[in-house]
Amino acid sequence: MSADTLRRAAEKITRLCAEPRDLVSLWQESTEVLAHAVPHYWTPCFYTLDPASLLLTSHFHLGLDEFPNEWLAAEYYTEDVNQIADVARSTTGISTLHEATNGIPANSPRWHRNMSMGGDQELVARLRTRSGEVWGALGLYRAPQEPMFTHAEKTFVMSVAPALAEGARNALLLGQAREPDYADAPGLLILDDHWELESATPGVERWLSELPDGDWDSGRLPSSVVTLAGRVLNMTENPSRSTDIAVSRVLSRTGRWVMLHGACLTSTGDRRIAIIIEPANPSRLYPLLMSAYGLTEREKDVTRLVLQGASTSQIAVELVLSAHTVQQHMKSIFDKTGVRSRRDLVGKIFFAHYEPRFRDNERRALNDQPLRGEPWQR
Repeated sequence: MSADTLRRAAEKITRLCAEPRDLVSLWQESTEVLAHAVPHYWTPCFYTLDPASLLLTSHFHLGLDEFPNEWLAAEYYTEDVNQIADVARSTTGISTLHEATNGIPANSPRWHRNMSMGGDQELVARLRTRSGEVWGALGLYRAPQEPMFTHAEKTFVMSVAPALAEGARNALLLGQAREPDYADAPGLLILDDHWELESATPGVERWLSELPDGDWDSGRLPSSVVTLAGRVLNMTENPSRSTDIAVSRVLSRTGRWVMLHGACLTSTGDRRIAIIIEPANPSRLYPLLMSAYGLTEREKDVTRLVLQGASTSQIAVELVLSAHTVQQHMKSIFDKTGVRSRRDLVGKIFFAHYEPRFRDNERRALNDQPLRGEPWQR
C-alpha cells in the first residue's frame, strides 16, 4: 500500500470521526476505509472501553452480533497475551499476537480461539485521545498464510487511533444526550451558521443556566457556547484544521468544571454546529464502587488501577504510597468484594457491572439505538 494511499485513508477516517454521528455508523464507515488501507480477514472488531477502568462496554463486529461468553470469560479470567486492557495500558498501544508469543502463537489460547473463526494473525490497538483517555480498541485479523502486518500498516493504525477515540467518545456522548436518563446526562445543542439555536435535547436548559452569562428564558446563549461555535466555523474554513473537534473547559456558576465539545455538521449541505455539554469528570465508576461495595476513596483509587492492570509498584508510584500500604488496601478490597485475587476482582466487577452493559449494547446495535459507554447502573 503506497504512502499516498495511507495518507488519504487517514484523512478520510479523521473526517468521519470529526462529524458527530452514531457509533455503529462510525464503525461501519471506518471499516470500509480500513479494508483498503490495511487488508485483513473478514472484518475489524471495534470495542469501546470505560476510560476509568479499561473494561469493555461494547463491541462491533459485522456478522458477530453476540460476542461468545467464553471469550469474555477468557479475557478477564485467563492468563494470556494480547489482552485488550494490557495493550491499552502498554507503552506502544499496539501489539500483534505473533510478536507477543515470539512467533509461536500456538502457545496462546487466544490464537486457538481466533483460528476457530478463521483468523491466524491478530493485531490489537488502543484508541486513545490526544488528552490521554482510552475510549476503545481495534482488532484486525489475517487468515493463515497471509503476510504479516507491516511496520507501515501498524504506523497507519496508530496514526488514526486518536481520531477513532475522539469519534467514539463523541458518539457515546451524543447517544447519551439523545437518551438522557440520569442527572448529569450530556446536553446537545444544534446551532445554525449564525449561532441561532435550531434544536436541543431535553434538559439542556439546565446546562445553559449553569454556564456564566447564559439565560435560557431570554434566549441568550452563554458566551462560551458562542465562542466555541465560532471556533468550529473557523475550522471548517481552514482546510488544515477542518477535521478538528473544538473543545473548551468552563467553570460553571456552581463551581464545577464543564466540558464543551463542538463539531460541524455538513450532511444536509447547510453548515450546522453541534455542541455537547457534559461534566468535566463524568466517570461513574467511583459511585458504583461506593454503592456496591462500600469502598473508601483510597480503596476506589487502588481498585481503579487494578482494573487497568497496574502492578503493586505502579499503584504505589501513582498514588504516592508504599507497597505495603497498597497491599493493606488490597486486603481490605478483597474482603469487601468477596474475592481472593486481583484477577477475580477484575472478573467480578466486569461481569457484575460491565457485562450487562456490553450485552445491552449488542441489543441496541441490532435495534438502531445509541450505544452507551457507562457501566450498568443497577
